[in-house]
Amino acid sequence: MSSNSIKDQQTRASESLFLGKRRLNFWLVGCLLFLTNLNSIQFIGENESVYINNMSVMAWGITSVFAMLIVAEFVIPYYYQKGIITTPDFLEIRFDKSMKYWVSVVYLLAYILNMMPPILYASATVFQGIFHISELLHLTSFQTIALLSVLIGSLSLVISLWGGIEKIAISDIVVGICLLVVGLSLPYYGFKYIGNGSLSEGFKLVFNAQNTHLNAIGSRQDAIPISTLFTGMMLVNLNYWGVEQFIVQRMISAQNLVESQKGIILTAFGKILSPLMLNVPGLIAVYLYPHLGHSAEVFPRMVADVLPPFLVGITAFVIIGASITSFNAGLSSTSALFFLNIYRPLSEKRGYNLSSKQIQQYSRYFQIGVGSFCMIIAPFIYFAQGGFYSYLQKVGGAFNVPIFTVLFMGFVSKKVSTVAAKVGLLFFISTYFITQFVIEIPIHFLHVLAILFIVTSGLMLLLSQWYPNYQAMVETSYIKEVNGWEPRYWFYGILVVLSVLLYAFFSPLFF
Repeated sequence: MSSNSIKDQQTRASESLFLGKRRLNFWLVGCLLFLTNLNSIQFIGENESVYINNMSVMAWGITSVFAMLIVAEFVIPYYYQKGIITTPDFLEIRFDKSMKYWVSVVYLLAYILNMMPPILYASATVFQGIFHISELLHLTSFQTIALLSVLIGSLSLVISLWGGIEKIAISDIVVGICLLVVGLSLPYYGFKYIGNGSLSEGFKLVFNAQNTHLNAIGSRQDAIPISTLFTGMMLVNLNYWGVEQFIVQRMISAQNLVESQKGIILTAFGKILSPLMLNVPGLIAVYLYPHLGHSAEVFPRMVADVLPPFLVGITAFVIIGASITSFNAGLSSTSALFFLNIYRPLSEKRGYNLSSKQIQQYSRYFQIGVGSFCMIIAPFIYFAQGGFYSYLQKVGGAFNVPIFTVLFMGFVSKKVSTVAAKVGLLFFISTYFITQFVIEIPIHFLHVLAILFIVTSGLMLLLSQWYPNYQAMVETSYIKEVNGWEPRYWFYGILVVLSVLLYAFFSPLFF
């Protein structure tokens, strides 16, 4: 049997375990992407940011639309053509195995420390804010957060081990519909609550009274200056939608490229609607709670005060569903990264070939260990200074954009050498860490990311002239269908126009 045939069989076996045998249609892909992206961190963090600042925070969602279009057009077709399952696979093809191992470890640390525990913490915070569980059980806030984190994490583990990606995807359809209903209901009932039963009166009161909070065109003093949309924010979103394993895994779980592109477009339309759920409630809260003591309580406080009792219950169900989906995405991705990129290659190097059944069994043990660790550390985010949302964004930049820079340069240039890529990665991570956590500089962290992206790219090209021992990309492909969806450009145009109009609406032009 040829080595290519063996590789193809291993890849197909991996698809069965980690990609649901690539059976998902575009509806399932779109719901998975939307719900995986939409979690309790955003409900709490973005509404809180609007409450203490303004609508400039919606830039994260709107720029992600543009990033998704770029990914759908250029990145995902490449993944399908090369049969790439995990994003570090590209690093092995383009550079060498050592780069793939190292980046896989970085991703594992990012997921385990910076992505998964905050999901548990945020969902626990929502439940505490809505139902005041600490008062019912006579516990401290920290003890309540710890208890809820363990309960939600344990439930996520049970579902993940029982179903896998395909069964989780089916349940996401129901949860996704509920999420949209609840998300759109909160501003509706909020406006009616303010207007004493009149939706239009409540709308007028909010939009006439809080002009400064309505502005999405952020200044230099705002949390998200408008200039960052064209620098580091686009890099962060390109990395998230085109490189992050738990997102890419959903995209390439589609039956083919056409279904994947349609699913991405469907998700992009969902992101156009997301300000209604993630930002507008924050505007309403400014009117309802002018002197709220703890700004993180904006979302759960509104849910408890504004929504009818039955919708409060549905909200709790939706938050559990969204949290479980996001947490399980992390469990699945960390398992895929560890066993496909680290454990199996090292085992094969020692002459021990793991079967698909063994990988599946060991991956369950691994997920239990990772999930348990996240449950332990999640409650301690309670003590984070300055709010965990902005803190996590800064910390995430140290993991994600440096890897994106190496992937990008390896993708666009065959001149970048392996040595240059490794030096560039270390330079970016260390320099960013120093500028954000050691030496305080008066530059927004998103601008710092953009500056380091350019500097590191130039450094990699320069070093490649001195160490030109790069490894050519291996041209291998077993997937035949790589033709894109023909009508996609019409939908691209519609999404761009809607994004511009949304920004225009939340600007001084309309208020």
